[in-house]
Amino acid sequence: MDKNRVREIIARRAAMELRDGDVVNLGIGLPTMIPNYLPEHVRVTLQSENGLLGIGARPAAGEEDPELTDAGGGYITIQPGASSFDSATSFGIIRGGHVDVTVLGALQVDEKGNLANWIIPGKKTPGMGGAMDLIVGAKRVILAMEHTAKGSHKIMKECTLPLTAAGQVDLIITEMGVIEVTPDGLLLKEINPAFTLEQVREATEAQLIVAADLQSMLG
Repeated sequence: MDKNRVREIIARRAAMELRDGDVVNLGIGLPTMIPNYLPEHVRVTLQSENGLLGIGARPAAGEEDPELTDAGGGYITIQPGASSFDSATSFGIIRGGHVDVTVLGALQVDEKGNLANWIIPGKKTPGMGGAMDLIVGAKRVILAMEHTAKGSHKIMKECTLPLTAAGQVDLIITEMGVIEVTPDGLLLKEINPAFTLEQVREATEAQLIVAADLQSMLG
């Protein structure tokens, strides 16, 4: 499957998890695509760790403002009524439980909802940034990620990379399906009909519980 199509499928399905009025923090990379696929009736307020509330769409080419960037350094616009503030205030919002949903990528996630999305500097990701605070502070944690990395498992029985946080992930959305983290393990609730159940299982190191009413993730 084409990589752009993979990313679109994930972002489009993740957008369906957001509710009108939510305050949402989007991680760098794939999660920043999610606002492109929000239903027309859903209005969310986007928050960024570097001190912004009320982020708008990506600017058109040539209309970038060097003073308006998100936490990943990408150019943004702002909505009417947006506000900017220092990082201390931004993390006060996060740690105070005022973010309804955070959507992040992952290097690894396991069947207990443990997340690893960083590794030593100079390697995969140079530090965890604000992810540790977001995962613990947000009311709901969703991972929007490719199911595997160059054929290697990312959904593990147990993470082998350093943890960002333990037991905080609620939902995993990949190009192959939608997986809920439950006390009994990972529940496959929806599947992409482009893949067979056996293919999903082979691409997942952790054991999957298959929902009795397994649905298509493409609607």
